[in-house]
Amino acid sequence: MPIPTTTLPSCVAVPVLGQGTWKMGERHDRFAGEVAALRLGIELGMTLIDTAEMYASGGAEEVVGEAIAGRRDGVFLVSKVLPSNASRAATIGACEASLRRLRTERIDLYLLHWRGGVPLGETVEAFETLKASGKIGDWGVSNFDVGDLEELMALPKGGAVAANQVLYHPGSRGIDFDLLPWQRRRGIPVMAYSPLGEGELAGDPRLRAVADRHGATAAQVALAWTLRGGGVIAIPKAARETHVRANRAAADIRLTREDLAEIDAAFPPPRRKEPLAMV
Repeated sequence: MPIPTTTLPSCVAVPVLGQGTWKMGERHDRFAGEVAALRLGIELGMTLIDTAEMYASGGAEEVVGEAIAGRRDGVFLVSKVLPSNASRAATIGACEASLRRLRTERIDLYLLHWRGGVPLGETVEAFETLKASGKIGDWGVSNFDVGDLEELMALPKGGAVAANQVLYHPGSRGIDFDLLPWQRRRGIPVMAYSPLGEGELAGDPRLRAVADRHGATAAQVALAWTLRGGGVIAIPKAARETHVRANRAAADIRLTREDLAEIDAAFPPPRRKEPLAMV
């Protein structure tokens, strides 16, 4: 089955299951394997690739650049600017440096990695300049809570925010209380980073009990759970081809009401507002 898609506010459709690259590019001896894993993911339909200038100090972007060489038009590329580079001039400079490492002329979605000391209005102005020049398609944010997004959207051009990337998995689901419903009402997708809890959920016996009924793994059930309600894009990182194939298969799992109730019992949904979790 093809991977389902969700739509950005700009009406661009993207697959709900993509590929993350955090911790890629850190070792030269792993470069070829990481490139091969990303290329396989693209072939399997996971054409959204997320990276950042922070990851391995640009090393992850270089891995991505090699992986998408010759197939750029079939990839939706996401990268992020550090808050320390979020001033008008520095944002543009950081984007141009990312473009060089990625060996492309355009980043499809460019995110502010987290909120720092630079006024949001200044960053938005830089994003809009980059958008007008064709260097980025859309822009968004990462690690923003409801209050941050409300402040952002009150700014001139702030309503153009296309996505918000946050930590989300069964063991960290505080956004279910307010942030995720808030974004769904406005058609702004959530990008779920670390959807496998940095690997901790892969061996969780509570998820394994659900997985056994589907002939799947606990990690696959965690991914299927993240994608269960729509409006969420999961970006698990996989540096081995076996893990890439396993992640892809998770998009085909349809959890039942009984499955979801069992997961809720093991990982209770929030009953009140919680501070936004970050890794």
